[in-house]
Amino acid sequence: MNQSRLTTTAITVLRIVLGFLFAAHGWQKFNEWTIAGTQASFAKMGVPAAEIAAPAVAVLELAGGIALILGILTRVVAALLAVDMLGALLLVHASAGVFAANGGYELVLLLAAAAFALALTGAGRLSVDRALFGRRNSKLAALA
Repeated sequence: MNQSRLTTTAITVLRIVLGFLFAAHGWQKFNEWTIAGTQASFAKMGVPAAEIAAPAVAVLELAGGIALILGILTRVVAALLAVDMLGALLLVHASAGVFAANGGYELVLLLAAAAFALALTGAGRLSVDRALFGRRNSKLAALA
C-alpha cells in the first residue's frame, strides 16, 4: 500500500469510529438520560446555561457524529465537536484527574484530539465532502 492509500484508510477509519462514538453519546443524551435528565446532570456538574447547553450538545453530538460518519462538512463539525470536548474537559473533568474511571478527562481529551485532527485534515477521499467540494476550482474546496 502506498502512503496515499494508507492516509485515506487512516482518515476514513478515524472519521467513522469517531462519528460513531459521538453519535452514540448524543443518542444516549436523548434516549437513555433524556434531555431533561441531561439538563439536570449538566446543572449539577456546574455547566453554565445547562437548559440550553444540554440539548445543544445532544444535537451536536448526534447530528455531528452522523455527519462525520458520512464525511459531510467534516472540518466544521469536527471543530465544533473538539470545542464541545474541551468544554467538557475544562468544566467537568479536569478536576478529577486523568483517568475516566474516576471521572477524569482521558476520554474527552482523546475525543477532542481526534476531532481536532479531522478539523485539520478534512474528511479524506472517501467522503461526501470530497464528492461535493473536491474540485480544485470549487470555491468551497477548503471543506473537502
